Amino acid sequence: MNTELLGVISIFIISIVLAIPIGKYIAKVYLGDKTLLDPIFNPIEKFIFKISGINSTEEMNWKQHLKALLSINMLWFFLCFFVLLFQGSLFLNPDNNPSMSPDLAFNTAISFVVNCNLQHYSGESGVSYLSQMFLMFLQFVSAGVGMASAAIIFNAMKERTTEKLGNFYDYFLKSCTRILLPLSVIVATILAFSGTPMDFDSKDSITTLQGDHADVSRGPAAAFVAIKHIGTNGGGFFGANSAHPLENPTYFTNAVELWAQLIIPFAMIFALGFYLKKKKLSYVIFGVMTVGFLLLVVPTVMSEMNGNPAIEKMGIAQTTGAMEGKEVRFGPAISGFWSIATTVISTGSVNSMHDSSMPVSGAMELLAMMVNAFYGGCGVGILNFYIFIILAVFISGLMVGRTPEFLGKKIEAREVKIAAFIAILHPLLILSGTALASYFAAHDTAMGYWFNGNATGWLNNPGHHGFSEMLYEYTSSAANNGSGFEGLGDNNPFWNITTGIVLLLSRFIPIVGPLAIAGLLANKKYIPESAGTLKTDTSIFGVMVFAVIAIIAALSFFPALALGPLAEYFTLK
Repeated sequence: MNTELLGVISIFIISIVLAIPIGKYIAKVYLGDKTLLDPIFNPIEKFIFKISGINSTEEMNWKQHLKALLSINMLWFFLCFFVLLFQGSLFLNPDNNPSMSPDLAFNTAISFVVNCNLQHYSGESGVSYLSQMFLMFLQFVSAGVGMASAAIIFNAMKERTTEKLGNFYDYFLKSCTRILLPLSVIVATILAFSGTPMDFDSKDSITTLQGDHADVSRGPAAAFVAIKHIGTNGGGFFGANSAHPLENPTYFTNAVELWAQLIIPFAMIFALGFYLKKKKLSYVIFGVMTVGFLLLVVPTVMSEMNGNPAIEKMGIAQTTGAMEGKEVRFGPAISGFWSIATTVISTGSVNSMHDSSMPVSGAMELLAMMVNAFYGGCGVGILNFYIFIILAVFISGLMVGRTPEFLGKKIEAREVKIAAFIAILHPLLILSGTALASYFAAHDTAMGYWFNGNATGWLNNPGHHGFSEMLYEYTSSAANNGSGFEGLGDNNPFWNITTGIVLLLSRFIPIVGPLAIAGLLANKKYIPESAGTLKTDTSIFGVMVFAVIAIIAALSFFPALALGPLAEYFTLK
């Protein structure tokens, strides 16, 4: 057990140490400073802008940024929907996988466009290689959109008055070429040499140790798995995701994949400090996020390592901890750590089955997504935290009788209203969807087109755990996470369409809000710091931000958690 804990701590520390120089590099990329990769990527980027007819030097205001962002995402959605809807008739389909139904194609296309990758299909039988490659493309560009949005926020936070906040396409392309691509190549190379397939062959027939014959799927998995983690996407090439031995063969690849999903969210926080030349601010933000992360990860790891009390009452020793749903090659400690890392960071990949997690672990996984502000996904983690900073500045300013200011700009009614709306939207989407599904399940409603049978048919577990499964699905959708309590039967029109709507709203409105706030603040007159200014780069302000996050999360979600995983915990006891 001590060795397992050492592995967890080592991965976490190494990720932090490496995030600092990578954060400095990211800041240089967005500032337009010289980097070592300029000779490689300058010609490529110039060629892309030339053939696309885009002027990458033309600066945009926040509304123009949003127009570009939403337009390009709409194009990707329709292209992906078409490919998935007709994949059975298209090329690169050696296993003859069928086309998706319209509702499943709708859900999958939206899910990958919004960086969630909520998968209501199994990778081996649900998509062709052509579809996998297009989905891999979306894993790059969806992460690039999030990072470009963060770069716009960085630009807006500078100490000057302007409505011009850089060029969206420039930030977006540089995010994909200079940051995501090089890191993905490194991770993909490691995975390919460690046993993850990288080919276009059809299924391979093998004979197992017990003499059974099985068809094993292959394909360009190494490249797909690399960007799924580097881009905090989480979509699995295989149905079992990173619990599959070909996606994640060894403890070493497990460590690499964990590092891959941690590195950019960590680095983006440090990049903010380097970009603004305010390292102390980035340290405060990172500190608040890290405290929140540890408060979630410690109970989870302890719960998984201590085992299941129901099994203990039967007199069965659990020397290796709670192993249901875990891979023996990983163990409960690193599986528990992964489950919080993947939900906090909104990656959504799994190396164990969250549906088999202990109740405390399930509660922490849900809470990580409900808070949705500790580290977060590529770029959008900063956007989510930015909302809480605005609220904390406003509240703390009123408490101490000082004018609410953040980085020399006054926080006024418009900014607070937008921030409050975004903060309320997240629980509204989660709890409304869960209430609707719970109502249908509780009344065993005949669903007609929406589900083949009555609503209880989508629940494989009754009671508290069944409620947790429905709560988890909408929480994962709203947090752009993609993981699931997979006891839920979710590949049907009801779940495909309702979660698809939640995915759409929960991705773009929380991007629109922070960009609008940033644009409004950037256009205001800069006010030099004075004796009456509330400092936002201190530990006291960090505590205030954490308190705001904790209060909003507790008030919004504690009743739902009490009905699900917490009730299951006390029942199990």
